[in-house]
Amino acid sequence: MPVPAMPKSWRVDNKPHKFCPGCGHGLVLKCLGKAIDELEIQSRVVYGCDIGCSLLSWDLFNLDTVQTHHGRTTPVMAGMKRARPELICIAYMGDGGGYSIGVQHLVGAAMRNEKITVIVANNTQYAMTGGQMAPTTLPGQKTETSPYGRDAETTGLPFQGAEMIAAIAPEGAYVARGSVSHLAQLTRFLKKALRNQIDGHGFSFVEALSACPTNWRTDAAGTWEFVEKDMAEHFKRGEIKIPEKREAAADA
Repeated sequence: MPVPAMPKSWRVDNKPHKFCPGCGHGLVLKCLGKAIDELEIQSRVVYGCDIGCSLLSWDLFNLDTVQTHHGRTTPVMAGMKRARPELICIAYMGDGGGYSIGVQHLVGAAMRNEKITVIVANNTQYAMTGGQMAPTTLPGQKTETSPYGRDAETTGLPFQGAEMIAAIAPEGAYVARGSVSHLAQLTRFLKKALRNQIDGHGFSFVEALSACPTNWRTDAAGTWEFVEKDMAEHFKRGEIKIPEKREAAADA
């Protein structure tokens, strides 16, 4: 049986990827590669990845790529976009890089309506450093630093990153949340986010609910249940903010 051809944006000399078995990063990045190929923008894309598990994607794509310091991917890509407006700049990171050490940069970029695309893979904990509690950890979820389960009364509820961005970003921004359990929808959201940047409307943000069976200590069934049931209860999928011009065009 012939092996299917790889998309144009993928490198073919470094497969399989370096992520753990069952990791959601590979699925999110597959959707991103598909979106780039369908939009035929490979020659214009610069891909930036953060420290954390996301750094293992630095050589996945046949794209110009830069790896940044932890939490600094967003401002690096914003600076690149300002210097070279014709480029399509993508910042990819985990929820630690986006919602913890890098949250000040994420907030600033959204408020300034930087014309870049930011993608955050949310797997509810700090995966690369051993599975400690993160801003997105669910109530009652056990991690290395919450062995009895996260206590919402003392540590708060899971951080709603997409909703925060939607609230502070000006008109022209695009904000959505997808999931590795709904790949067709996630690909659509990523394409819309990239198209929003291409059209010059403003800041584009997609959160992707991801999986980490290694640190969750779950089997295949348990992993899928955690993504589709537990995570979905706290993080609602869908488009959260759409530019007015796009809404008007869709209604026409």
